[in-house]
Amino acid sequence: MQIVKVWPLGFASNSYFLTENGRDAVAVDAAQPRLLREAERRGLCVRCVLLTHGHYDHIGGCAALQAAGAKIACLREEEELALGEGNLARAFGVSVPRFSVDLTFRGGEELSLCGMRISVLATPGHTAGSVCFLCGGDLFTGDTLFCCGAGRTDFPTGSGAQLSRSLRMLCSLLENYTVHPGHGEDTTLDAERRLWI
Repeated sequence: MQIVKVWPLGFASNSYFLTENGRDAVAVDAAQPRLLREAERRGLCVRCVLLTHGHYDHIGGCAALQAAGAKIACLREEEELALGEGNLARAFGVSVPRFSVDLTFRGGEELSLCGMRISVLATPGHTAGSVCFLCGGDLFTGDTLFCCGAGRTDFPTGSGAQLSRSLRMLCSLLENYTVHPGHGEDTTLDAERRLWI
């Protein structure tokens, strides 16, 4: 599997393209509309966007990718937040182009997309419907876990107690996964365990 990290321009989240064959791709989060151009520039066709959660800085590119044929997917519990006031776009004075959620999934599901198996780990805390995605040796953590930090819990549906449980669950995973967070630099799970256990 090849992973392409797309850094944001200005304030937004990291976005990632995952591809097994170098043509068909899954995006983890779609921060900005320019993600479509970035995919095309690399010869990738994004078939599905997996959202780690529904905040505006992770969903700004969903409409552009959906218009080009991608399916948008999130945890069932996160759909309302992503499409409503809970995405915080209005609160931060940002406009997010309208899109719809095509598919929902549950924590514990294993998705088969573009020749890749991607496990959904429910990690509530930053929002009630936050998830992480595990694919091979790579863990995509959204705003649950960062390099030397964790997500805020003071936004709608956030919970410090839930986030603490989610972090302990991630730290209980047996492998030393490469962690690809929603903001900042990549890290490893071994490097982060010492902060949370």
